[in-house]
Amino acid sequence: MSTHESDVHTISPELPAMFDGMKLAAVATVLYIIVRCLNLKSPTAPPDLTYQDTPLNRFLLKSCPQLTKEYIPPLLWGKSGHLQTALYGKLGRVSSPHPSGIRKYLPMQDGATATFDLFEPLGDHRTGGDITMVICPGIGNHSEKHYIRTFVDHAQKDGYRCAVLNHLGALPNIELTSPRMFTYGCTWEFAAMVGYIKRAYPQTQLIVVGFSLGGNIVCKFLGENKTNQERVLCCVSVCQGYSALRAQETFLQWDQFRRFYNFLMADNMKKIILSHRNSLFGGSSVKMIDADLSRLYTATSLMQIDDNIMRKFHGHGSLKEYYEKESCVHYIHNVNVPLLLVNSADDPLVHDSLLTIPRTLAAKKQNVIFSLTLHGGHLGFFEGAVLFPQPLTWMDKVIVGYANAICQWEKQKPPCQSGHRSESSCAKEKA
Repeated sequence: MSTHESDVHTISPELPAMFDGMKLAAVATVLYIIVRCLNLKSPTAPPDLTYQDTPLNRFLLKSCPQLTKEYIPPLLWGKSGHLQTALYGKLGRVSSPHPSGIRKYLPMQDGATATFDLFEPLGDHRTGGDITMVICPGIGNHSEKHYIRTFVDHAQKDGYRCAVLNHLGALPNIELTSPRMFTYGCTWEFAAMVGYIKRAYPQTQLIVVGFSLGGNIVCKFLGENKTNQERVLCCVSVCQGYSALRAQETFLQWDQFRRFYNFLMADNMKKIILSHRNSLFGGSSVKMIDADLSRLYTATSLMQIDDNIMRKFHGHGSLKEYYEKESCVHYIHNVNVPLLLVNSADDPLVHDSLLTIPRTLAAKKQNVIFSLTLHGGHLGFFEGAVLFPQPLTWMDKVIVGYANAICQWEKQKPPCQSGHRSESSCAKEKA
């Protein structure tokens, strides 16, 4: 046998083994990346709750099992906050229903026209009462968004009337009637909707619900004036950030790809503003319009848009002033009705440092429960077995479940046990 032939027989058995090893290494690397990216090793757990031990809170936790039971997201992707957020952002919800409502138009003092959609209940409420949910959606959202439609349909079937605010300028087919659109914390349109509901249904009681930016608006609205809390049974806020000023710095950071989300939201805001350019900039000089539009086109973050465009709608002198005046963190301590604050630990938009605000509030105030889920992303909270999510999310169930518990408490409460009254006033009555 020649030397050449001998070499061939000696080396060839090693080559397949080497390639098999490379394949195994490649597969192991891919699996490692998948496990890390999808967070597959993360456990499931009940929400982490912060609250004071009161009769009302004990009743709520007993009557609303979603707050104390394990939240189980879809196995293969539900533990990734990014995928939960992306699915909410792209699809909204799966098998979204189409609730039938009536659009209402409310003229405002400054010439703006607020709109909201009104959905009547599809059955009697379990307490026999007339209860209306007044709902404020997330940034640039409205009643036609899938996650809103899914929640409204679920609430209607449980006997709730629903009124959903359409953020000023968010609906593409509704023209603005004044040079102003929705901002981070302007409560004027929400207040107009609530006022209409109170006048049109003098016997109804209110459940206030806010999603993301809408959570900031509803908490600020309730805290701005005590009269805003009249006939309000409770408030639920989901996935808000509480302080725009504190969130400003975190939105420029790349951890959790927050800077990328900032860019995407800024791009969406650009489209909304540009779709109303004639209404928003029509009364300005050509030079000012060109300058504003030039800054808008080059903006790559929400902060740049807020500084160049949004703060000017209400005459704020600086971005810092705008964020301070429009954040609910300065008002939420005035809210005395039962308040459920819900956030997710893997929300890529809300930095962990912002969650000290609701946690501290719940530790200090008897009417507040802070619920922090391990998973859920930003307004995702999908549930499911392995791959496919269920049409209803944990978020939909927990809001209606909490509202049902509050309504039941109000119906059967002892004379001096209410979520609205302090222990000192009860003590005076007993004396």
